[in-house]
Amino acid sequence: MSTYPFGDVNGPADFGDGGRRRSHYATPDLETLMDVADRLTETLRAEYPQLLSCGETIQGVLAQSAEDGLPPNRGRIRSALETIAIAASAGTGSLAYTRQLTTAFGL
Repeated sequence: MSTYPFGDVNGPADFGDGGRRRSHYATPDLETLMDVADRLTETLRAEYPQLLSCGETIQGVLAQSAEDGLPPNRGRIRSALETIAIAASAGTGSLAYTRQLTTAFGL
């Protein structure tokens, strides 16, 4: 199975965006994203306490977004998620939640 975006039953791939596939699904609502970020932070607390600040950063960015009504700062979220992804081992809950958030934000 190829990982290249050649299209699917929903139509051809959009190569105008650098070859990345755009999701046919809506981005989860802010409340759902905050819930996943909370779970990530709790999992980091147990698995990688040294990365706890990354989870707290994501929670803070999402809380700020909820407060001011503006979109979340994707740059800060991306940076925190990349830091976790580099350090977290395969098969850990921390990496699973990191992948969920990365997918949800299209990063």
